[in-house]
Amino acid sequence: MAAKNILNWVDPNDKSGEFKRQTSVFRNFISAAPGAEFPPEKGRYHLYVSYACPWAHRTLIVRKLKGLEDIIGYTSVHWHMGEKGWRFATAEEQREGLPGDNVTADPHNPSFTHIRDIYFSQDPNYGGRFTVPTLYDTVAKRIVSNESSEIIRMMYTEFDALLPAAYRAPAVDLFPEALRSDIDAANAWMYDDVNNGVYKSGFATTQTAYEAAVTKLFAALDRAEAHLASTKALFYLGDRLTEVDVRLYTTIVRFDPVYVQHFKCNVRDIRSGYPFLHAWLRRLYWQNEAFGPATTQFEHIKRHYTQSHAQINPKGITPVGPLPNILPLEEEVPAVHKL
Repeated sequence: MAAKNILNWVDPNDKSGEFKRQTSVFRNFISAAPGAEFPPEKGRYHLYVSYACPWAHRTLIVRKLKGLEDIIGYTSVHWHMGEKGWRFATAEEQREGLPGDNVTADPHNPSFTHIRDIYFSQDPNYGGRFTVPTLYDTVAKRIVSNESSEIIRMMYTEFDALLPAAYRAPAVDLFPEALRSDIDAANAWMYDDVNNGVYKSGFATTQTAYEAAVTKLFAALDRAEAHLASTKALFYLGDRLTEVDVRLYTTIVRFDPVYVQHFKCNVRDIRSGYPFLHAWLRRLYWQNEAFGPATTQFEHIKRHYTQSHAQINPKGITPVGPLPNILPLEEEVPAVHKL
């Protein structure tokens, strides 16, 4: 990694100017099956996350929805990412106080100062990105997974034997059998054009790459808005919360505070341009604590993007607005009131 600048999200030598996300390397699975290499056990696994990162945010939401707080611990890194990647808060920063719970040193590897130290402990020659979320086995001292889409699915059922009935499937089931094909179909286009689409827009280094990505992004947002307008349902796929809501939420909640200005996704914002998405977003944030301030930390979100992405924002200026970061449940911007 010494020859690479991890803060160059697009290789300066790549003439396409397109952001290309790396594939996750660690893809093991916690399983309740007899003889599994990584069995579900209370206190054995630890999540390393960033409150700023939408992929890590998914895991915090599902952890809370499934009642796994006492079973899987977590540590959040500091919001700032430097040339060595995500770092843990220093002792002085912890004394001064940082927003959000568990923004601390690494509780399982006290000598580690960065997430990359965990990766190098697995492979001294590791050459990929040092990503969060990272699901870590504190007994085997191994990374189980750094793929968020698979980490959240481990949480759906594999720990159910350790949970009260109120948190087990089917009481809490984000991937119900009857909706799996619909969930997978929605994930396919939402991931490429929305979740990753904001990054492909924001990190593009050519006008052509940017315009192609941002056009697909807003076509996808229009599609999501039209769907919610037609169903007028509480959640994306009807009257029950599913994985689709979790995965879409972590992008939409960052859209107005960060992606509109920082990633140049400014064709429309959510609060004035997408009334049904806006209502859906606020219901999740204000009516379900798994989506609210416990997991959605706007200070981490705004400061990380604007002060860590020197390729985009070399002066590190963080815009003040929009204010508030998210509107109250029943309040609208003046433009919407005039409709």
